[in-house]
Amino acid sequence: MTSTIESGPLPEIDSAKARRAYELDRKHVFHSWSAQDLLDPMVISAAEGSHVWDGDGNKYLDFSSQLVNTNIGHQHPAVVSAIAAQATKLCTIAPSYANDARSEAARLIAERTPGELDKVFFTNGGADANEHAVRMARLHTGRHKVLSAYRSYHGGTQLAVNLTGDPRRWSSDNGSTGTVHFFPPYLYRSAFHATTPEEESQRALAHLEQLISLEGPSTIAALILESIPGTAGIYVPPPGYFEGVRELCTRFGIVLIADEVMSGFGRTGKWFAVEHFNVVPDLLTFAKGVNSGYVPLGGVAISPEIAATFGQRAYPGGLTYSGHPLATAAAVATINAMEDERVVQHAATLGETVIRPALRGFAERHRSVGEVRGVGVFWAIELVRNRETREPLAPYGGSSPEMNKLVAACKSRGLLPFANFNRIHVVPPCNTSVADAKAGLAILDEVLEIADGFVA
Repeated sequence: MTSTIESGPLPEIDSAKARRAYELDRKHVFHSWSAQDLLDPMVISAAEGSHVWDGDGNKYLDFSSQLVNTNIGHQHPAVVSAIAAQATKLCTIAPSYANDARSEAARLIAERTPGELDKVFFTNGGADANEHAVRMARLHTGRHKVLSAYRSYHGGTQLAVNLTGDPRRWSSDNGSTGTVHFFPPYLYRSAFHATTPEEESQRALAHLEQLISLEGPSTIAALILESIPGTAGIYVPPPGYFEGVRELCTRFGIVLIADEVMSGFGRTGKWFAVEHFNVVPDLLTFAKGVNSGYVPLGGVAISPEIAATFGQRAYPGGLTYSGHPLATAAAVATINAMEDERVVQHAATLGETVIRPALRGFAERHRSVGEVRGVGVFWAIELVRNRETREPLAPYGGSSPEMNKLVAACKSRGLLPFANFNRIHVVPPCNTSVADAKAGLAILDEVLEIADGFVA
């Protein structure tokens, strides 16, 4: 079935309130990852299903899922009702007390994580989930170093941003956090001069094994890897790679952390992306899609071996809002709705029968498209100035006037895109209807005609 929330009547938009919101934002709000004086933020006044409305009443198809987190769409009635019901019952309680919302959320998450990751530590979001996962690994192993990939993103807090393998790390990286980066497989821009997925996998694993040997296995606590990297470009690991990483971690006693903050909870057509590779990590971090970001929530799913480390020894970490009742009630409602409406299955089908064929068609018709890749509702279109040289349409770590024009062209046609560097990502809500998906893809097809004009 196509599980989607159909948009109801056009919401009433108060343009005066929208203008005031904009004015107050520019006067008082300090935005993340931005040069403050250069900002001109869009005011969002309403949202429903796969659509949002700006302060002037213009409607947009949300092909970004905001920050790839509204997996169940905007304003899902079951989740909104659950938050309201929880608010009338128990708005907040300290994490040292048990409560039904947190207990049930932990059960539902543990039932869906791979293997025996049956203990759940709740956080406020993905960055602190990764911070705590690394802390657990360090205490469990008695080691300090952590390996992470280039072209990755793990969060904006101090350790998480140092784990990150993109330019957002640079201004915070003083080489003091015990992080060591390696090259992951990325065949389109291979660091290993590979020509096939098999070569890329084998050579990337050989590189990683050599890195471990040269760094000293006895010094390495953990290796953290996005199961399918998200912001970095949605490059799906080639066959055998993730399995090989698991084997290396097991052999050298290194804790394997799967970062599922963006790829989890249906985004790839499975509950967790790591399921595509039949691998069970030692720790699995999550956030975003666990409740579609309706109330901030993240967490770490923990293996029995690591949980046992803290059976008689206190875990030295916690948060005032760990397992917050409003957030976990939203998670319970989200997971149950995703089951009832077969959202995960729908995401898989939408990706295989609608998005994949359309993007392959783009690659055939548009000379600006260097590569398309992805799975489920998790795709990237890599744009180039020249297919032969693969020169990107925007530099690594930045944007370009051409990319800015493409984003503006999407918005002018009623599409809210997710763009990063030289890529446009196709990441709508997991329950986007076939009709809406096709409409958004048709707009992208038009916009890529503009991109073709930038090709040398």
